Amino acid sequence: MQQIKTALLSFGMSGKVFHAPFIDLHPGFQLIGAWERSTKNIQQIYPQARSYASIEELLNDKEVELVIVNTPTYTHYDYAKQALQAGKHIIVEKAFTTTVKEAEELKALSIQQNKKIGVYQNRRWDSDFKTVKKIIKEGWLGKINEAEIHFDRFKPTLSPKQHKEVPGPGAGILKDLGAHIIDQALCLFGMPEAVFADIRITRDQSQVDDDIDILLFYAAFRLRLKAGYLVREALPAFIIHGHKGSFIKSRADVQEADLVAGIKPNTTNWGTEPAEKNGLLHTEKDGKVIRKKITSLQGNYYDYYDAVYKALTSESTMPVTVDDGINVMRIIEAAIKSSDNDWIVDL
Repeated sequence: MQQIKTALLSFGMSGKVFHAPFIDLHPGFQLIGAWERSTKNIQQIYPQARSYASIEELLNDKEVELVIVNTPTYTHYDYAKQALQAGKHIIVEKAFTTTVKEAEELKALSIQQNKKIGVYQNRRWDSDFKTVKKIIKEGWLGKINEAEIHFDRFKPTLSPKQHKEVPGPGAGILKDLGAHIIDQALCLFGMPEAVFADIRITRDQSQVDDDIDILLFYAAFRLRLKAGYLVREALPAFIIHGHKGSFIKSRADVQEADLVAGIKPNTTNWGTEPAEKNGLLHTEKDGKVIRKKITSLQGNYYDYYDAVYKALTSESTMPVTVDDGINVMRIIEAAIKSSDNDWIVDL
């Protein structure tokens, strides 16, 4: 099996938790190493991997074919551009960039270099989202009338990571958790016609946005996106109402917690939600009212990397494309404009 030699631009939480375990598990990838600025940890877990002292050293390694840009958002454009210019395929974490202009420039450069860009939107492979997507696709709810997607956490204290809390082009919840739920919305329903947003600072001493309420306008319905850091008792993450019925689902994917706990992923029972977290379907079919719990689909970020492998070894597209990343940035920019001016922004 052809192996794609892959390197990470960081081996902090994202590299250690969300990327390296799945790259290492997939037979089509070889984890070559990571750029480690100070603390050298990668070889403790992956002894065969290299620890690069600089990005230049990593990009000059001719063995490296795929670079994972998993550094703070404000660095994405610069590092992604350098990797493309060095002749590497890239995967860039969310938010893809800090502006639409940067995103479009990276797309143009990838075409020029004949290299592929993937955006890492792992939440498409969460068990809860996969289940919601299946229920909608199978038509259980009929024509959608109203929907909400939430991604809330309780984090009243500020993060010790300065790039998350110091005002800058990549800071704030909109380009963090917001990028996830915007992508999920677009994955389910496509681009809306207009955006209205309320972006706020709510935590004591916070200097960056930490609460968002975004309304996406579609021709036949409205979709509300909410995320905040002062939600101790979260509402269901997915509330979908249609002409036939409703589906209510909590955000219950277990992968992040298991990965943080050091549990290694597999391709069999990985990402299986506990039964008590199953979503509630209340609808009707053939004149019969149905109200029952729906067993959640299995979540697995391995499937993202499996699709990346197929894209890099065939003519198929990346599982989350550069255009997907650009569209998320379009919604983010529209939300900022809407919140700043208190008006609806047409797309």
